[in-house]
Amino acid sequence: MSKPKPFAISKEVVWEAYLRVKANKGAAGVDGESIEEVEKDLKGNLYKLWNRMSSGSYTPPPVRMVEIPKPGGRGVRILGVPTVADRIAQTVVKMYLEPQVEPVFHPDSYGYRPGRSALQAVGVCRERCWKRDWIIDLDIQKFFDTLDHELVLRAVRHHTDLRWILLYVERWLKAPLQREDGTQVAREQGSPQGSAISPLLANLFMHYAFDAWMKREFPDIGFERYCDDVVVHCKSERQAKYILSAITERLAGCRLVVNPDKTRLVYCKDDHRLGSHEHERFDFLGYTFRPRLSRSLKHDKYFVNFSPAVSDEAGKRMRREIRSWRLQRRSDKTLGDLARMFNVTVQGWINYYGRYYPSMLYRSLRPLNDYLVRWARRKYKRLNRHDERARRFIADVSRREPNLFAHWRFGLRPSVG
Repeated sequence: MSKPKPFAISKEVVWEAYLRVKANKGAAGVDGESIEEVEKDLKGNLYKLWNRMSSGSYTPPPVRMVEIPKPGGRGVRILGVPTVADRIAQTVVKMYLEPQVEPVFHPDSYGYRPGRSALQAVGVCRERCWKRDWIIDLDIQKFFDTLDHELVLRAVRHHTDLRWILLYVERWLKAPLQREDGTQVAREQGSPQGSAISPLLANLFMHYAFDAWMKREFPDIGFERYCDDVVVHCKSERQAKYILSAITERLAGCRLVVNPDKTRLVYCKDDHRLGSHEHERFDFLGYTFRPRLSRSLKHDKYFVNFSPAVSDEAGKRMRREIRSWRLQRRSDKTLGDLARMFNVTVQGWINYYGRYYPSMLYRSLRPLNDYLVRWARRKYKRLNRHDERARRFIADVSRREPNLFAHWRFGLRPSVG
């Protein structure tokens, strides 16, 4: 008769965790094993993982360190890529822990939560900016790199008495990062972005460090938080300064630092708020909030409204990716092929950045038509030296098949002349 395991972990949960990791795809960790390689002996690999976790002997391998350049040459962001097996193990813990903590989370916490999204946060922020004159654009310095391990574990202990969850969370927090040259970096604080468990731990930490504290100390002050990205709404500049000072002190007590260079007070200027301030715009979740000319359909007139639209940085990122596709060089493909290759990405941009003030998205997507014209000139000899004919050709296709490309469905069909 086999000896019972110290920890009761369901094999069904391990299987479900594998399915979620497979759906999320992702790169290999330090062992170089992809999900396909793990699947060569899937039953054996999952049993081995379950057996080790259930016995308490599972030790996470080092996390592969990947440096991602920040936009504008502002340094690098450190991502951690766990092995496939470790991502499955982390997902197992997440599946046990998340149902315990999710019900207590604040309604204005939007990041990495089931049923909540960045667009919801943008929409709520938009409405609150109409009602309150000032916001605090809060930036926490190196948030994921400086999370205090003991405070994270204290928050986890508050919600579970399962010893194996605490055991593995602590091991994941302390697992070293491994550089590309094989050298390892020991960690005494922080939880690397890129792991399956890190967003849940970050949300749990910020729930007690910020959300619950704000509800207790400033119950009438609205905010939106997407992990460490925070906007706080205030009635006046004086109130904003006072609350920012209190937030700075609170986060310092939780061993976090408010970045003084990136944290700003912003005035939400519009037709009814005619004052001025050094800062009258801010970025939040890929949108830029600023005064914009809007049209009132009810009164048939234009007015200045403080509204979100796709940010300049997000627009540059889209245009850069579109250039990287080299559509004009894919003369071996048909228009249908090109649509199948890129529609999913373009439609994703439209779904997200086209929700608010969609006309600001036109600048980023309009070059697609120019690339299609250049594709036609390269593919068909009769159009090779005739830009106007090529434009007419693409315009004719768009009239016959207006739903072929995602940006055509969005209203950006090519024109002639």
